Amino acid sequence: MTIVDSRAPILVWEDDRPVPRYAFPDADVRTDLLHPSGPHFDLVVGDERIARAAWRHADPELAGYLVVAWKAARWYEEEEEIFIHPRDPHKRVDAIASSRHVVVSIGGTVVADTHAPVLVFETSLPIRYYIPPVDVRLDLFERSELRTGCPYKGTAAYWTLREPGDGPRDVAWYYDEPLPAVGAIKGLIAFYNEAVDLTVDGLPLPRPQTPFSSIFA
Repeated sequence: MTIVDSRAPILVWEDDRPVPRYAFPDADVRTDLLHPSGPHFDLVVGDERIARAAWRHADPELAGYLVVAWKAARWYEEEEEIFIHPRDPHKRVDAIASSRHVVVSIGGTVVADTHAPVLVFETSLPIRYYIPPVDVRLDLFERSELRTGCPYKGTAAYWTLREPGDGPRDVAWYYDEPLPAVGAIKGLIAFYNEAVDLTVDGLPLPRPQTPFSSIFA
């Protein structure tokens, strides 16, 4: 069932949230399915109720608009499904083939060595180096149950060390079916710069501080 169908959504950025939300004109939302619940609305479809599925933003400029929680539905832009949150028009993600020599080490052990990476440049994040599986010591890893989603790249699956010891878990990921804009990374393996030792063309890279650094603290 379609809950929202709009040609006039507004992207809303909030001080405590680094990614945008959608706000929709009331007329584009199935308000007949929304039931007041305190300051929010529950979405009721048949026997299913989704709590706090929509609300009105405090900004007076958004009077007459409803914010709909991401959990309330599957979301599409045109005919393409999007994940996690709306895409930020101020953010770019570019995947570029390279011949740089990239070496990845964990705890002094070389786990990947390639001259054929794909470099992913993503606004506000360090360069990610996607490496062909043939150039990764996959004997040191096993597939993880972890899955994460990205609105710019798709759904990622993970590799973790077979014998982690003090090493980081879920330290590498790949996209079996990346979104078309980054199709070049299909099946390639990237490692968290924040958790491994990276050398590019013979130069060691410092470990960056990013929102992902806390995972490995």
